[in-house]
Amino acid sequence: MKKLLLKKIGFLWLALIISNALFSQNTQLKKFNSKELNSDRYLKIYIPPSYTGDTTKLYPLTIVLDAEYLFDVYVGNSILFSTQEKAPEQIIVGINQNQFKERFTDCAYSKENSLPTEDSEAFYRYVRSELLDYFEENYRISPFKTIVGNTLTANFINYFFIETNPGFNAFIAINPYYAPDMPSLLQQKIPSLKEENRYYYLSNGSYNAENWKTSIITTNALLETTNNPKFKYRYEFFDKSNAVASIGQSIPSAFAFIFDLYAAISKEEFEKNIKDLSPPDAIAYLENKYVEIDYLFGSNLKIRESDIFAIESIILDKENGDYLKSFGEMINRLYKESPIGDYYIGRYYEIGGKYKQALDYYKSGYMKLPEGDPNADGYYENVERVLKKRDGTYKENE
Repeated sequence: MKKLLLKKIGFLWLALIISNALFSQNTQLKKFNSKELNSDRYLKIYIPPSYTGDTTKLYPLTIVLDAEYLFDVYVGNSILFSTQEKAPEQIIVGINQNQFKERFTDCAYSKENSLPTEDSEAFYRYVRSELLDYFEENYRISPFKTIVGNTLTANFINYFFIETNPGFNAFIAINPYYAPDMPSLLQQKIPSLKEENRYYYLSNGSYNAENWKTSIITTNALLETTNNPKFKYRYEFFDKSNAVASIGQSIPSAFAFIFDLYAAISKEEFEKNIKDLSPPDAIAYLENKYVEIDYLFGSNLKIRESDIFAIESIILDKENGDYLKSFGEMINRLYKESPIGDYYIGRYYEIGGKYKQALDYYKSGYMKLPEGDPNADGYYENVERVLKKRDGTYKENE
């Protein structure tokens, strides 16, 4: 047991070392001269390794405030989630704000109306115009953008949410120190969200001061009662934690929430969105899922084989298998070398009693199997069964 534990710890350290090496090699420090701030600002920029390989691929952009605290945690989770195909690779930009305590002027608000002060208005324009414009002009950026903040900076990110056309698709507010009127400003904004989904992740915990914690709880009460399907919301309260640990808890949880669309179909997604669909609607759901993934994240993924199998039961069991042909044709477009598409089309013709066409597709699928494939004999049983049906010698219990 002790040796096993030591081995697991060794693997964990190795994974951490590899992860650190990966994003260290792909992270650069950039001095950015801001006209809005009339000063230089230092950025940490993480570019995924695949960026130089595929020159057509687009990448979501994430802006991380309080980069000294949040950047490495966010990048580490980005590498982990993208490696496991739970989130797309991202270009991540961290803004350093703590060398001279810039965060307090960058993110200040007026106590009279809870809106940015003159200095923080300039910082808002710096992010909204200068940074977003610069990265969209100089990098291959997809339409999906995320912004992340903690405590005071987590309040500041809301100014991008309540503007007329929100500049970001996803907001990660970790233990936000809300301006007095911010909860109601958020509540008033949500009904007007129309075209694109907006994701809002909010965390809180027992470690926060009582008035601070109460402000977040009040905000959650307002946000969870909103009724707009375009507003996607998750709130988490960490009872046995602390302010530092909550950062490491919030960011992966926010990833799982925000990038749920990108991940393969889960049991929960199937139960909630798919199981009661008709075959054509299930096929359309799958195709639309990947069209949206491509548009938002620029990933241009083929439909995963696991997602194809996720809807297989619907295609087989409903409407007498009438959509097996459409299902097989979709698979053949995606995986030309796979025998799976031919199998479903062959099954379609077999059910319809068209044995010549069924044989053609079963044989075509069989020929795609590599030499020595352990599934070859099982697949060829389809050919033998249809030959017997055609000749009238097939018995149901054979």
